[in-house]
Amino acid sequence: MPDKVYMLPNSPAPNKGMNFDAMRCNGCNQCVEVCPTDVMMPNPVKKTMPIVLYPEECWFCGACVEECERDAIRMTQPVGQTISVNWLRKETGEYFRLGMKNPPPPNLRPPSGEKRRRRRV
Repeated sequence: MPDKVYMLPNSPAPNKGMNFDAMRCNGCNQCVEVCPTDVMMPNPVKKTMPIVLYPEECWFCGACVEECERDAIRMTQPVGQTISVNWLRKETGEYFRLGMKNPPPPNLRPPSGEKRRRRRV
């Protein structure tokens, strides 16, 4: 049996959940300790950013981002999980977003392809 055990990080599946800023990270490993899924491990080189071993296991909970005192971690949500909350009115060029103070009036027209039914009297 060999004396050393090696752990190699998985290549990020479709994306990498967290991005570290090497200039800000001081290697305190607070993010490693707080991660509920053990996605990261402390780097054997002292005072360097942790190693992300299993990026596909990340829940995108943001616990690591909240725990980092130096704002060295940025969470990147997968494209499939992002929600489009902005829209543009083609006629006027007005730009709207969810949660704005003066939203546009609701669209009362029926969906396209749906015909209005006439009542027979």
